[in-house]
Amino acid sequence: MSVRELVVLGTASQVPTRHRNHNGYLLRWDSEGILFDPGEGTQRQMLRAGVAAHDLNRICVTHFHGDHSLGLPGVIQRINLDQVPHPVTAHYPRSGQRFFERLRYATAYRQTVKLVEAPVDADGVVARTRSYVLEAHRLSHPVESYGYRLVEPDGRRMLPERLAAHGIKGPDVGRIQREGVLGGVTLDEVSEVRRGQRFAFVMDTRLCDGVYALADGCDMLVIESTFLDEDEHLAVEHGHLTAGQAARVARASDVRHLVLTHFSQRYTDPEEFERQARAAGFEGELTVAYDLLRVPLPKRR
Repeated sequence: MSVRELVVLGTASQVPTRHRNHNGYLLRWDSEGILFDPGEGTQRQMLRAGVAAHDLNRICVTHFHGDHSLGLPGVIQRINLDQVPHPVTAHYPRSGQRFFERLRYATAYRQTVKLVEAPVDADGVVARTRSYVLEAHRLSHPVESYGYRLVEPDGRRMLPERLAAHGIKGPDVGRIQREGVLGGVTLDEVSEVRRGQRFAFVMDTRLCDGVYALADGCDMLVIESTFLDEDEHLAVEHGHLTAGQAARVARASDVRHLVLTHFSQRYTDPEEFERQARAAGFEGELTVAYDLLRVPLPKRR
């Protein structure tokens, strides 16, 4: 049975707290694991969350500030220590190539696993697999930053009542799916489009076109809300979002499940982020993330 869920490893912004580790997010997508923004302490958080190095197929880094990337040395060395049997691909801004190389080779270790470097330098598709297309879009932050988006190809949902009306059953159901027509009956007459799932990961950024491009029509949007609305001037100055801004993006983009994260250490009441997101008009499913939380993706529309 396939599993699609977000495993939250850390939710702090620049400074970790007693209750919030630096960033780290694992997306389980069927048989693949995609690790986003491994901050300091990610390897230990993986252990606490039951995430193994063998679970990792991709690492996606939005930008090279420490709270989003200082966990890379430990994660990469653990992948090699455990001799993960498959290649692992790393995506990150090409402008930060020197930082990636320093982190990858921060200390001596034995390399046993193929780590494929796939830097990003423009908006668009960065990877294609059978189960998803991975896209990147530029964000607005003091250093170059990209958000990531997974889009599952649309499929077909067979409609039992229409199949029965045309007398199609048993092996003929598979045949019309493969061939598109059977005895003059087309696939469109007995099925409908099943929209593929969409997931987006948006970290440090001001409001910009890239935020909306990533969020558009997502089943789950994981997005930073470093500041509360009363500190919007700080958000703009430092290249971040507020809870209300993130919620308004989700509302405008028809997001089904909004996950707020990346909180400044200045705030002690996480419920205030939810209150401000609701006040901004978002009516869908809403999660204020905390460390080691597991959030299943919504069922297909």
